[in-house]
Amino acid sequence: MSFKHPKMIALIILSVIASHASAEQNAEPYEQAAKRIVKENIIVDGHIDVPYRVESNWVDVTVATQGGDFDYPRAVEGGLDAPFMSIYIPASFDNSDASTKLAHRLIDSVEAIVGRAPDKFALAYSVEDVERNFQNGLISLPMGMENGSPVQGSLDTLRIFYERGIRYITLAHSQSNHISDSSYDLRRQWNGLSPFGKEMVAEMNKLGIIVDISHVSDAAFYQTVALSQAPVIASHSSLRRFTPGFERNMSDDMIKKLAENEGVIMINFGSGFVSPVARTWRDRLGEQRQALIDAHGSDSEQVRNFNAKYIEQNPYPFADLDLVLDHIDYVRDLVGIDYIGIGSDYDGVGDSLPTGLKDVSTFPNLVQGLLQRGYSEADVKKILNENVLRVWRKVEEVAAKS
Repeated sequence: MSFKHPKMIALIILSVIASHASAEQNAEPYEQAAKRIVKENIIVDGHIDVPYRVESNWVDVTVATQGGDFDYPRAVEGGLDAPFMSIYIPASFDNSDASTKLAHRLIDSVEAIVGRAPDKFALAYSVEDVERNFQNGLISLPMGMENGSPVQGSLDTLRIFYERGIRYITLAHSQSNHISDSSYDLRRQWNGLSPFGKEMVAEMNKLGIIVDISHVSDAAFYQTVALSQAPVIASHSSLRRFTPGFERNMSDDMIKKLAENEGVIMINFGSGFVSPVARTWRDRLGEQRQALIDAHGSDSEQVRNFNAKYIEQNPYPFADLDLVLDHIDYVRDLVGIDYIGIGSDYDGVGDSLPTGLKDVSTFPNLVQGLLQRGYSEADVKKILNENVLRVWRKVEEVAAKS
């Protein structure tokens, strides 16, 4: 058959136009697709600081709250199903029984949230619990301990925390402790993990507690991934490539080692974690404040008034959603889609959250951004839950064989 006839050419053109029009009609708009995806799929967030928030200034997060980044209505709006409640212990409590008491009190507060609203929330001690709670329309509240200080050098105490529901432990926080050196602490008393820290990693494998390497020094990270028989996570870290010199974030080589370990980096949303401009702003504030302390003393009027004056003269340079997506893109391009998760640090990074991701109601914005950048729905599901749940399952399997 010849296609040179004018009527045949016209029919072909009309057919092509009709085909494109049909495809456009059937294509789901990004915003609509994002809202559907967050409702149909579990969203796991590796780090939300609700327990310490309600310890410091009690509010009932089972209902709408003023301020803060998390409450039940906003979690439902955002499609958040399994936020790890951070049992955060400030480094000032290190080497003190007060750290252990605070940890138990914060665990009590998570149990109290469930007790006040069992029709909305449920505790989660396993992947199976998370999946069952999701099917039953409940938001799971798994728990992770930020700072291993409450363990107090006792494997028996570690087991007690496992029995109480702790399913990951961030080995250190802002200072070197009895377990590990910290990325923030210039003192490297252990050059990585302490002798007890090495024992503790092995025991965490046996119990089924995920090892979290956010906050630890580079040496401690490499020692941990070499020792651990199960994958590890960075529960709320971002990429050092975007914030040069900020050791709290992960280097390219560390991310590659984490992927070899089959672990997951869960991207922190805080502007200072994702934006070089915000990081520089924070560094300059710290440097200038320290200079005033050195010159006038920490109790001086100059120091007391410094922060407000600095912020007034230098408005905070918030990051935006696109920068967070850039971090996700970078990990995908570096090691693949299977090693990325979400660790927002909601209620933990103050008012530094990026535009477009200001609280837990905004997860659809993140998903929409991923779709607009060409991520498939299968890729998005991996980031939202499948990658970290794979790690958790593997940790459970290693424990079951111990």
